[in-house]
Amino acid sequence: MGKNLAEKILQRHSPEILRGPGQIIPCRVSLVLANDITAPLSIDSFRKMGAKKVFDPGKIALVCDHFTPNKDIASAEQVKKVRLFAREMGITHYYEGGTSGVEHALLPELGLVGPGDIVVGADSHTCTYGGLGAFATGMGSTDIAAAMALGETWFKVPESIKVRITGELGPYITAKDLILNLIGRIKVDGALYKALEFSGPVLDRLDAEARMTMANMAIEAGAKAGLFPVDVITLDYCRTHGRNDLNTLQPDHDAAYCLLMDMDVSGMPPQVACPHLPDNVKAVDELKEIRVDQVVLGSCTNGRISDLRQAAQIIREHKVDKGVRFIVLPATPKIYAQALEEGLLEIFMRAGAIIGPPTCGPCLGGHMGILAGGEKCLATTNRNFKGRMGSLDSEVYLGSPYVAAATAVAGRIIHPERI
Repeated sequence: MGKNLAEKILQRHSPEILRGPGQIIPCRVSLVLANDITAPLSIDSFRKMGAKKVFDPGKIALVCDHFTPNKDIASAEQVKKVRLFAREMGITHYYEGGTSGVEHALLPELGLVGPGDIVVGADSHTCTYGGLGAFATGMGSTDIAAAMALGETWFKVPESIKVRITGELGPYITAKDLILNLIGRIKVDGALYKALEFSGPVLDRLDAEARMTMANMAIEAGAKAGLFPVDVITLDYCRTHGRNDLNTLQPDHDAAYCLLMDMDVSGMPPQVACPHLPDNVKAVDELKEIRVDQVVLGSCTNGRISDLRQAAQIIREHKVDKGVRFIVLPATPKIYAQALEEGLLEIFMRAGAIIGPPTCGPCLGGHMGILAGGEKCLATTNRNFKGRMGSLDSEVYLGSPYVAAATAVAGRIIHPERI
């Protein structure tokens, strides 16, 4: 029996022979990640274990992105703790302030993650790197502490669901729409501790950034990982960002899957996840006269340059509705600089948007866009749980950059073609 993508990558990093799903295997890790919220907890556990040094200072990334710039004394103390630990351990990849960005956009940009890697992070959206063919998954801070000390961890080999995507992508249909549609079908627990493996002819029309958007939200279906095959699109992206000596990676033709799903995207309208779960998905035209108070463009899901370009395409020559706060957060300093050079930030500012620094910010209800009771927001982020962006009485809708920009102009959730 052949191996699927998850099994192939895990086998590369394990000294044990992988026999199939359910097996517990040890694996060496390629990179360990934590941020300004989760790293302090990992550091405490690291100390309690009696560890004196990290396994490899060049294979740990500490990214201060959730509350950056520091929003209060408590967040400043958290960042200080991470900074001092990074100095003590000689950690190469420590990012704060002007060098920092949203971690899951920053690390691929720096070439720190890539095909065939095993990446573990104290953040659930670590699965983003599956868009580049890495087995990447979130873990608790204690497990991350052990990985920082030992350079290895264990996994239960997951079953895999193969999702074959066919058809023609219509106007204004993006990777965000595809993954929302899939989550709407299988629900938030439909892939619990399974790997989602994407395939099909539509993949040829998805660039690396689009694939990372889809892999990013695999966790919203409960998946352990979201995986794309490694092809020329992947390799071109990785080489551009400093990763060389890479090879393609495809599943074996006789690989086993617990479920095969077919998605025909022909005729699919833009998708929106309604409160209060990512699987409460409807076509945008089903949402009539839902006015919003805020729109957020950014996050590890849709804060990349391609996302900003899509939104600018819609909002150019328009103004943000007077009742809407339109917050634009480029995900990294490099993306910010590129958006500035291309004139995208000027387009947003002329329209009446608020341009903020690279930060997670409002996505997790951190800062720079907290919702009051009764307010509604359309965001390009990945979660819309009750109270996710502020008040428990607020509502968050999830959509693509196209839908976000159109909504900012109209003041209500609307199909982009109507702008």
